[in-house]
Amino acid sequence: MMKHKYSINIIWSDEDECYLVELPEFAHQLQRYFTHGETYEEALANAQEVLELLIEDYQATGQPLPHPLEIAAY
Repeated sequence: MMKHKYSINIIWSDEDECYLVELPEFAHQLQRYFTHGETYEEALANAQEVLELLIEDYQATGQPLPHPLEIAAY
C-alpha cells in the first residue's frame, strides 16, 4: 500500500466520455492529465498505478519528489 499523500483529481469529461485523472503535484505545462477510466473506480485504480510508477521513476532517476499539497487549517 502506498504511503505517499499526493492529490488525485478525477473529473468527468463530456468531450472524452470518461473520467480524466490529474495528479497536480506532478502536472506541468506539457502534461496535465495522466490517465483516465470509464468509471470513477477504474480512474482511481489507474491513478494509483500511475502515481506509484511516477514515484518509482523519480526515485530511480534521483529526482526529488514534489511536496504534497496541503490544505490550510482554518
